[in-house]
Amino acid sequence: MEKKIATRESYGHALVDLYQEHKDIIVLDADLANATKTAIFKKAHPERHVDCGIAEGNMMGIAAGLASVGLVPFVSTFAMFAAGRAFEQVRNSIAYPCLNVKIGATHAGISVGEDGASHQCNEDIALMRSIPNMTIISPADDVEARFAVQAAYNHKGPVYMRFGRSAVPIINTNADYKFELGKGIVLRDGKDITLVSTGICVSNSLLAADILAEKGISAAVINIHTIKPIDTVLLRQYAEKTGLIVTVEEHSILGGLGGAVAEELSEIYPVPVKRIGVEDVFGHSGPAAQLLQEFGLDATGIASKVEAFYQERKRK
Repeated sequence: MEKKIATRESYGHALVDLYQEHKDIIVLDADLANATKTAIFKKAHPERHVDCGIAEGNMMGIAAGLASVGLVPFVSTFAMFAAGRAFEQVRNSIAYPCLNVKIGATHAGISVGEDGASHQCNEDIALMRSIPNMTIISPADDVEARFAVQAAYNHKGPVYMRFGRSAVPIINTNADYKFELGKGIVLRDGKDITLVSTGICVSNSLLAADILAEKGISAAVINIHTIKPIDTVLLRQYAEKTGLIVTVEEHSILGGLGGAVAEELSEIYPVPVKRIGVEDVFGHSGPAAQLLQEFGLDATGIASKVEAFYQERKRK
């Protein structure tokens, strides 16, 4: 887990690769191409890149129009603007008619850092989960982000992809790695407790499992790259196996991965679920690594919360 790359960077390169095989894609951005990394695609194929300016709602409408005539638009901006500012257009113009639009939302979560609370979108998964027909992907690393873009293209219908600003370790290094929409991946087996993680928190969850192992706690780690539809079969399997579930995400504990897991398990196999994430507060400006530590989303913070939850449940 030494080499690091930001998943937004992976997104830019994946679009270039995708166009080599699929000439029906077109990339739209809202005056943020250098930040979202669609500038990588723009440099390679300027005729297939459209800068819509600072008008995210309008960009979604344009994408809907392009999709209605057979093109496959990839629209890109910060998560705050894609899920927040343009929510109405995503809902009514894209998801309601189930158009084939792919949304590349970058700079999600508190690791946006110095940009502060106004740009640290910790609510986007909750917003997108509430929209019918929407598929949601939150890749953990460079490898997964590239596969996610291909999978989004292959899926017919709207897709929301969540990418981060900060560089993260490459963890999916197995030669037999396979990305399948709606299927979680067991990265580490365990018998005492299960960590269910997504996005940039997956690598820290693996490190947290190492810390827990030193304390005699055997923690499984599952990577949920597709939050909607979620892998209920795998969740039930590990709920039955370990009896305790902890979700870890760089998102509000309300409505995100934690909400999705708790909702599903409460119906199919109720077990205690601890949600680790941003606890119904706004972020603030600061270095990304420092903020992750402050919000308890670094490896040490995750391990500490998991251990406390495990010991508490063990006493009951």
